[in-house]
Amino acid sequence: MNDKKGIEVLKDMRLSKSTAFTAEERENLGLRGLLPYAISSQDIQKKRAIENIRRKESNIEKYIFLSALQDRNERLFYRTVIDYIQELLPIIYTPTVGEVCQQFSHIYRIDKGFYITPEDKGDISTLLDNWPEKDIRVIVVTDGSRILGLGDLGCNGMGIPIGKLSLYTAGGGIRPEHCLPVMLDMGTDNESLLEDLLYLGYPHKRLQGEEYDEIVDEFVMAVQEKYPMALIQFEDFITPNAYRLLERYQKKILCFNDDIQGTAAVALAGIYTSLRILGGSLRDQTIMFLGAGSAATGIADLMVTAMMEEGLTIEEARHKLWFVDINGLVTGESKNLQPHNKPYAHDYKAMGFIEALREIRPSILIGASGAKNTFTKEVVELMSAHNERPVIFALSNPTTKAECTAEDAYKWSDGRVIFASGSPFGPVTINDRVIVPGQGNNVYVFPGVGLGAISVGARYLPDSAFLVAARELARQIHQSDLDAGTLYPKMTSLRTISFEIAVAVATHLYQLDLATLEKPRNLRAHIKSMIYDPTY
Repeated sequence: MNDKKGIEVLKDMRLSKSTAFTAEERENLGLRGLLPYAISSQDIQKKRAIENIRRKESNIEKYIFLSALQDRNERLFYRTVIDYIQELLPIIYTPTVGEVCQQFSHIYRIDKGFYITPEDKGDISTLLDNWPEKDIRVIVVTDGSRILGLGDLGCNGMGIPIGKLSLYTAGGGIRPEHCLPVMLDMGTDNESLLEDLLYLGYPHKRLQGEEYDEIVDEFVMAVQEKYPMALIQFEDFITPNAYRLLERYQKKILCFNDDIQGTAAVALAGIYTSLRILGGSLRDQTIMFLGAGSAATGIADLMVTAMMEEGLTIEEARHKLWFVDINGLVTGESKNLQPHNKPYAHDYKAMGFIEALREIRPSILIGASGAKNTFTKEVVELMSAHNERPVIFALSNPTTKAECTAEDAYKWSDGRVIFASGSPFGPVTINDRVIVPGQGNNVYVFPGVGLGAISVGARYLPDSAFLVAARELARQIHQSDLDAGTLYPKMTSLRTISFEIAVAVATHLYQLDLATLEKPRNLRAHIKSMIYDPTY
């Protein structure tokens, strides 16, 4: 029951409707004289907001405006984001969030997340009592060690959990008060940050080893104590830690790693959609990855699962997948391989990227390298020489790290390429045909997976849940989208897509007996009842 009056109401981001308060509400809440005369509907307020956003000259200025709107009127913020998701997604997330993270300490305005440092060891459970909300259902946590393709940004990486959780609400309908962004600020090895007087993070070299693990474990256990129904999403950890932490916690608590599993589901969905154009099955494809980090190997692992369901053995499936890293083709002779790379280190001679393309002749090429312009004209032309319709995914984020642009991919293949990217690219005209490239954005998957998991009180999330999500996402693409050249559904349908993924994942979890809540008579109605509506 709210007992706030007057200016306190206007300063409460969850209560405030600003100029939308009616005359009766203004009288009852002590707001007369505190607002202009006109009473604006939320629709009019939304139009004013988008007009102001469009007036801003840079994307980071647009981000700052949206962040301020969220701080003063949360419901208007989400109503605006939902209704203009196609336009605003690149502002609140990739690619703008990369610039936001780089400048986080310089544009810091208001506290939006929870920060844990090595000095908090032993007190994390107590510290969580300081967070005002007690019913947390989704936590996005990072240590800032590998933000997008930008590397170690330390505490500045908090922009990622904040952005992802706004998409959990806008895209998946999870109530904002149920969301908690967390920064495990373990220090940074980024010298430019350590020398920056305005840097807000823990000003020491990055903590590693046993001490690092102890803090992560204390945090995870504190979450189980304080928020037993919460899903933990690990985000933007360096590859060795990402895999190690996922392996450590995946079957013990409700968690997942979006860079490994979310990216895998989105990429696999795009491949399934590509096959509707190419014909054939996944098991028939030869796939090469440029980059051998957590994103690439996460995609490969999910593809192996999918190929095995199509009848291949695990060895046969893995032999369909080839990796090229900074040292060239990953083979049994490659040095210093990480455990997640070893299953894909085939018995083959060493060679560079171009030679590998010529010899192995992949039908699908996936970039997850974080290296700009590595899909050169020669690369695209080689793929086009070997395939009537080459499939090329340039998935690295942000846009400045993309392996190639959509325009170059279409131009160098004479419009034959089936293309998707991690960051958005505009329509491209080739041979008098307008092609709309698809964006393989994780936002297609994580809000729905999260909503499905918390709707059933899942014990944990098996890898198979992401295969279910990939198939459901691919099912959402319409022929009209394929005809336009895009491999993913329209972003304007994001809430519908997330809902259908949530239902599919929840159903799967009940089938596996991984749900702790009794199955409702009408699962779809149950999940729909959970969805946040920001309309006044």
